[in-house]
Amino acid sequence: MTYVITEACIDVLDKTCVKECPVDCIYEGSRALYINPEECIDCGACEPVCPSDAIYYEEELPEESLASLEDNARFFTEVLEGRDLPIGMPLGAKAFGPVGVDTFLVRTAPAKPSE
Repeated sequence: MTYVITEACIDVLDKTCVKECPVDCIYEGSRALYINPEECIDCGACEPVCPSDAIYYEEELPEESLASLEDNARFFTEVLEGRDLPIGMPLGAKAFGPVGVDTFLVRTAPAKPSE
């Protein structure tokens, strides 16, 4: 099992969750953050600090966010636009750095209005 960042994170990128993650498994795309399901230890430290309420334990995902479960995993297993290889399991988001691209679901999501 793993925690999942849902579409509520798109265009927010607050990164409070990144600071709380003890295993550094939250990676940065261009418009959203993604939790590596192979690196996540299910501690839940990220969930309560998310200002967008975008993080859920996979078994508690709201029905309207179920697509985020597969999409989050795809960020690591598929070759993303402009990359030659999948991200895979680099064992640390800080050392890997921002990816700068997103999955198709996030790339094609409507932009959130600026506040």
